[in-house]
Amino acid sequence: MIRTVETTPYTDQKPGTSGLRKKVPVFQQKNYAENFIQSVFDALEGFAGKTLVIGGDGRYFNREVIQKAIAMAAANGFGKVIVGQGGILSTPAASNVIRKYKAFGGLVLSASHNPGGPHEDFGIKYNIGNGGPAPEKITDAIFARTKAIKSYKIAETGEVDIDTVKTFDVAGMTVDVIDPVKDYAELMESLFDFGAIRALFAGGFRMRFDAMHAVTGPYAKEILENRLGAANGTARNFRPLEDFGGHHPDPNLVHAKHLYDEMMGPNAPDFGAASDGDGDRNLIIAKGIFIPPSDSLAMLAANAHLAPGYKAGLKGIARSMPTSGAADRVAEKLGVGMYETPTGWKFFGNLLDAGMATICGEESAGTGSDHVREKDGLWAVLLWLNILAVRKESARQIAEKHWATFGRNYYSRHDYEEVDSDAANRLVSELREKLDTLKGTKVRGLTVEKADDFAYHDPVDGSISEHQGIRVLFEGGSRFVVRLSGTGTSGATLRLYVERYEKDRLDLDTQEALADLIGAADDIAGIRSHTGRNKPSVIT
Repeated sequence: MIRTVETTPYTDQKPGTSGLRKKVPVFQQKNYAENFIQSVFDALEGFAGKTLVIGGDGRYFNREVIQKAIAMAAANGFGKVIVGQGGILSTPAASNVIRKYKAFGGLVLSASHNPGGPHEDFGIKYNIGNGGPAPEKITDAIFARTKAIKSYKIAETGEVDIDTVKTFDVAGMTVDVIDPVKDYAELMESLFDFGAIRALFAGGFRMRFDAMHAVTGPYAKEILENRLGAANGTARNFRPLEDFGGHHPDPNLVHAKHLYDEMMGPNAPDFGAASDGDGDRNLIIAKGIFIPPSDSLAMLAANAHLAPGYKAGLKGIARSMPTSGAADRVAEKLGVGMYETPTGWKFFGNLLDAGMATICGEESAGTGSDHVREKDGLWAVLLWLNILAVRKESARQIAEKHWATFGRNYYSRHDYEEVDSDAANRLVSELREKLDTLKGTKVRGLTVEKADDFAYHDPVDGSISEHQGIRVLFEGGSRFVVRLSGTGTSGATLRLYVERYEKDRLDLDTQEALADLIGAADDIAGIRSHTGRNKPSVIT
């Protein structure tokens, strides 16, 4: 039986680049999740009888919303739903399932690296048939519909068993509950030399992978330990928990400090890594050395040909604008295209679909390739392992040789979290107004060469995305970038990115190397005066 339920619109359901994210109590409001899901369906065309993929990172409220989504998919005319067992699908795994089974699209339930729990964060985003996040024209249509919705359709299904791998009928629609790891593990085995990595572990190579009680736990356990032969216990915190064990599942030097401390200790294993809430980010900390995400992107791109899936070489490299220029020098040496995009993985999708890029990355610890249309944390870890196995060198040796060849981009990101939104917007507005007057200005011994508000002209579809981050570039190649992030659910997150390139001085302390730039950024943008903060919440 299908019911049509009358409802009234909510005014705060605008999906960002990562979908709709709110606190759990917001999603628990009457008809809140249903309104958004129906608005997604209403914004789409041509899905009758087609397949929808549904899965999430296992955070609090995941299972309840999956039940609603299955019942609403049946009522709205989908022919089949593929759902991960227990409601689990990492974001890259969901992208793979959409692509492998040629699904119409998918609902990915996650708030990425944000905390989980009864009073923490939840999110829903729609991915299109290429496996990637919905483009702006679709998210705009979804938002428009949320403001006009008057009813939604839902089938009377009762509690659907999503804990048993099987295929069954729900209100005339096929539901296929799948092993959430199997397809993804098979994809990884097709890309990487599992034999070489097995030999690496068999030779005594030791590793730590911290899944942070988030979604990559089952994937890491199966691939690293069961298929690659890593020691039992290599995958830590591998059971997904609704509240991520009370921790913040963001793989950075603050929330994964325990891993950093272990990797810098006297008995450190050879290699360490972590991933985030939904599995699309990665942290690389090898024995005695932290590899920043921007550098990791460049090093992976420079060595990707060592993995079977990339032996033919790269078609191009893409990075988000705030990401350091380290990968640019790799692209130049390889003779391939280099693309600078706004932040947001959807901007990479066009380049990947057009065959213009193979590897993409963001400074926020997101790296991936054309194997899916999302960033992929475990993929990056496995590519690192493949490179280590073939080169038979430590990660430190690989990093130092890379810097000796290409030079080093000293780089850091300072996050000011939960800043008053009005204050953050005033800072950006005032900085934007003074951009034209900055050229030639000297600040702390640095001379401004150029200042602008980054705009992206998509080389594939011709679209233009403006106001993507304020850049202040100095003579000699240094720069800082200021932008507001859309990944939080309360207040604003102000992000400051600072970068300095050195060809020969390769062993400086990063924060000391950037001290003048950090001071210049505060002088120009007035970060302390606007935010009232003496220091950032997180430094990476």
